[in-house]
Amino acid sequence: MYLPSVILPGYLAGASDYLGLAKTLSGQNMSAVVVPLKWWEWLPTVGGRSMAPILAKLDATVKQVLQDYSAPQVNIIAHSAGGWVARIYLGALPYYDRVWHGEPLVSSLITLGTPHRSLEPWTRRNLSFVNDNYPGAFHSSIKYVCVAGKSVYGEKKLSRWLAYSSYELTCGIGNSWGDGITPIEAAHLDGAENLAIDGVNHSPRSGTWYGSDAIAGIWSTHIKKQ
Repeated sequence: MYLPSVILPGYLAGASDYLGLAKTLSGQNMSAVVVPLKWWEWLPTVGGRSMAPILAKLDATVKQVLQDYSAPQVNIIAHSAGGWVARIYLGALPYYDRVWHGEPLVSSLITLGTPHRSLEPWTRRNLSFVNDNYPGAFHSSIKYVCVAGKSVYGEKKLSRWLAYSSYELTCGIGNSWGDGITPIEAAHLDGAENLAIDGVNHSPRSGTWYGSDAIAGIWSTHIKKQ
């Protein structure tokens, strides 16, 4: 039997964009619950502010799922910025005067198109906290799986300018492969099981993405059992 999974949406995204992914996983006998976020609940975090409102929602969902499924632990599946927010949740150091220490409750962390490092000034404070205190696949008790998409090569062309700009802001090199938003090298962590899947776009609203049936079928093989 698989451990239940908790799906954490990406930045400025709500739970509704991830219900299809939860249904896909459930169809594979992998129970999945989406953190019940509305997109506007991210607004207090804009500009590099504390992620405490999102962490509180994640914590409440994890604990509710543990109770509902009588499970010893959960898997966390986190998209985009949700991946590094989840890494904060795992840690045992104070973050804005609160310790979340979710490590004992989590068996694996699967990140989908997460920019685990970035040069963007508004992400620096939070990502520096994560990467300085919990570098790479930090917790030995947790299985880390980092999934990147390889669909768009960043170039200074009209059709690829957004990707180029996003990659340059993230890793300093616009001429890179990635999912159109996150370059592959930023989506991977040292010590993790790192995957790059061809043809995968970043957003749930951009055609084939991480939660599409065929793509989820690739990385979901890493979801842990009890």
